[in-house]
Amino acid sequence: VQLQASGGGLAQAGGSLRLSCAASGRTFSSAAMAWFRQAPGKDREFVGTIMWSAGSTVYADSVKGRFTMSRDKAKKTVYLQMNSLNPDDTAVYYCAARVGFVYRAYRQSNEYDHWGQGTQVTVSS
Repeated sequence: VQLQASGGGLAQAGGSLRLSCAASGRTFSSAAMAWFRQAPGKDREFVGTIMWSAGSTVYADSVKGRFTMSRDKAKKTVYLQMNSLNPDDTAVYYCAARVGFVYRAYRQSNEYDHWGQGTQVTVSS
């Protein structure tokens, strides 16, 4: 599975951005898709995850109520709608996939098998 992230850019505090993660390669009916982010000098941080089949989502406390994940099965694409952005959201955002049987929310980066290249999000104050 190959993942291609896009949609990053520059936003002002309080603004919005939408990230996309397009999957290609092998087909899959069961997977967990996630977004992580990494700010300079910090560890990679879990943002949110979505069950590919059911569409259920889990978010990090730091983004809950501001960020929303969704998926379009026909396009094999996962989205991250980011609202009420603040400078602390500045980071490189990575999409990830865990393909196969999934039964819970996976929050650790080492639980994901496939990664996109990352897209930069910068929020100015």
